[in-house]
Amino acid sequence: MSEQTAGDASAPTDQATGAADAADAGATGVADEGVARLERAVRAAEQALIEFEIAVETFRVEVENFSRLHHQKLGPMYSRLDELDALIAEARAARTGDPEDLRRAQDARALVMPMPGVDELFHDWLDSDGISDDAGAMLTERPVRPPERVRPSEEVRRLYRELVRRAHPDLAQDEAERARRDDFIAKVNAAYGRGDEALLRELGQEWAAGPVPPQARPSESEELYARLEWLSRRKELLSVVARELEESAIGSMLRMAPDDPDRLLEEIAEQLLAQVAERESELAAYTGGPVG
Repeated sequence: MSEQTAGDASAPTDQATGAADAADAGATGVADEGVARLERAVRAAEQALIEFEIAVETFRVEVENFSRLHHQKLGPMYSRLDELDALIAEARAARTGDPEDLRRAQDARALVMPMPGVDELFHDWLDSDGISDDAGAMLTERPVRPPERVRPSEEVRRLYRELVRRAHPDLAQDEAERARRDDFIAKVNAAYGRGDEALLRELGQEWAAGPVPPQARPSESEELYARLEWLSRRKELLSVVARELEESAIGSMLRMAPDDPDRLLEEIAEQLLAQVAERESELAAYTGGPVG
């Protein structure tokens, strides 16, 4: 009787232990699933940030290149317009003697940069031997070489995106790996800025032959949350950069013709040349002779 009682008494204890173990296992499973979801969210946020950085950097290079060509090709025309505006204001002030016209003439002259010479104004038409090959080709209807591209070719852009996606520093799991990736991406950005397709291909081979990045290891919830916060801050900073680029004068111009910025430069040049002709006619009316 006593043995049976003892056996019966132990049964509830075993059942309670089993229930506790099951509860612990269930809680662990729920916690693991929560960490897994958080880790997936971090990985998705990392990839989204990388794509955003690629887009911002691509647009930054386009703005930089377009700005350089804009200054190179159109800068002399803007200087010519400023000089003509100053000459017109001075001629008007000399004729009227009005104090307000004199003030306007002084203000216009203060805005003038050094007067561009003929060779600078028409640097694409003239060279050391006279008229350039391109200008001669246009006059004789011979084929003209394609205009210089404002932005890297599609193949260069494809190679750049591929390398950044593979070697982006945000994919590093330790400081040594991040440093290696930072150095590599700096070389990639420099090659992309120059539109150097051959160098980008060499860099792709270099990365493929390098050490294999370590597999992503499981992280604690606190580390994952901190990572998400850092990614969010980084996105905010990039958003500020992107907004400044888009709202800049050159960025606004590029957004007007994203598919053919070269043609946009040509259209602006045509407009500026027309304005130069108008100003020269106006000045000739004041001076009584052709503009030199």
